[in-house]
Amino acid sequence: MAAETQESNILKFRKRSHMNIGIIIFGIIFIYLIATIVMYLTAPHVTVYEVRQGSILKDTAYTGLAIRDEMVVQADADGYLNYYVPDGSKVKNGSKVYTLSSQELNFAEDTEEDEISLTSGEQRSVMLEIQQFQHDYQETNFSDTYRIKEEMEDALRSLCNQSKSDQLDAFLAQEGQMGISVYKAARDGIVVYATDGMENLTVETATIADLNKSGYKKTEYANNAQIQSGEAVYKIVTSDTWTLMLELTGETAEVLQDKKYVKVNFTKDDQAVWATLEIKNTDGHYLAYLTFENSMVRYASERYLDVELILEDESGLKIPKTAETEKDFYVVPKSYITQGGNSSSSGVLVQTKDAKGNEITAFTTVNVYYEDEQVVYLDPNQLEENAVLLMPDSMETFRLSEKRSLKGVYCINKGYAVFKQITILCESDTYYIVEEGNSYGLSNYDHIALDSSNIQENDVVF
Repeated sequence: MAAETQESNILKFRKRSHMNIGIIIFGIIFIYLIATIVMYLTAPHVTVYEVRQGSILKDTAYTGLAIRDEMVVQADADGYLNYYVPDGSKVKNGSKVYTLSSQELNFAEDTEEDEISLTSGEQRSVMLEIQQFQHDYQETNFSDTYRIKEEMEDALRSLCNQSKSDQLDAFLAQEGQMGISVYKAARDGIVVYATDGMENLTVETATIADLNKSGYKKTEYANNAQIQSGEAVYKIVTSDTWTLMLELTGETAEVLQDKKYVKVNFTKDDQAVWATLEIKNTDGHYLAYLTFENSMVRYASERYLDVELILEDESGLKIPKTAETEKDFYVVPKSYITQGGNSSSSGVLVQTKDAKGNEITAFTTVNVYYEDEQVVYLDPNQLEENAVLLMPDSMETFRLSEKRSLKGVYCINKGYAVFKQITILCESDTYYIVEEGNSYGLSNYDHIALDSSNIQENDVVF
């Protein structure tokens, strides 16, 4: 008998798909990351610039001719010349200046600078000068090294001359010996033991040819030099007021033409002094006359001086020119600004009409971007054009119409672009110096957009 076929009692069920929540979350995050990367790559990139304090100095270098009130003193006898006072020192009328002797005077060897002994007071004074120099020294002002060197040399030279003066007095005490004659100053002034033949120059007689120093010669006089009667022995500068004449380029003359004063920096010792300025056009040459009321003694022995005219010297916040932008604002009288609502926010009262056509007044908060003594600058995006403003506690109204532009930059401290007003003080080829301390402007260490063309106000900065 054939075997009976047995049916299987095993039932097959379809597998149910189980949703994996982890994969879904991962997918969402992955899509978000892809979208963020795409937005970052396609969005304009904003380079951040940190605002810092800085300065811009514009100057031009020239060589000027010094014109002073000078008087040359000549010897009235033959002899050997010796001086009582240091070169470049101030003397008063009647004080001893030099002597003439029939023979050369032999001064003691201890008058040499390396043999001079300083008193305790003089040593203390020198040490204080050196300590102050060390405390104030900066590598950017290396020229101060020459200043302290000259001061120390002047101090030693003064001691040397004092020793020599004492010995001259001792020689004079030897009656009838050496035939020494003493000569005194005829007037007050600064003595200079050199002449150059240009002592009679005045502002009226000096010409552009005098600015050429190619053939310039200066004769200097030393102790124990033998001279003849009628020869110059020294000159005396009789006034603290002096003039420096120089030729300007046409461009510099145009910049300075309306100025009465200019700041002058002397290259010799890096000292800056203000001078009265006068410019004359002589046969197509722009001659500048810089008149000083001081500093003459520092440069009394110099006929030609290298100087820099400081055309601009401003300090403030330094920003790149590429950061500058402009924005238009409504100009509103300050009397229309008030405070309203439950806060101290500034705003204006705007007259509008309700659905029934009745006139109503509503307080609208506004941001003030800049103000002066009479008006404020309001963002046009916060107010409708031709809106009517009501003055507080008055029936006077003002219709919005006038707009003015302000220069500014986009500040991104908060992660989005905010317009900040700037006041430009001066500029170079690539930078501006802007006003610091303006409540509506920038502050030190603010972050701004380096290039304003790649960003708009309120843009989020990645």
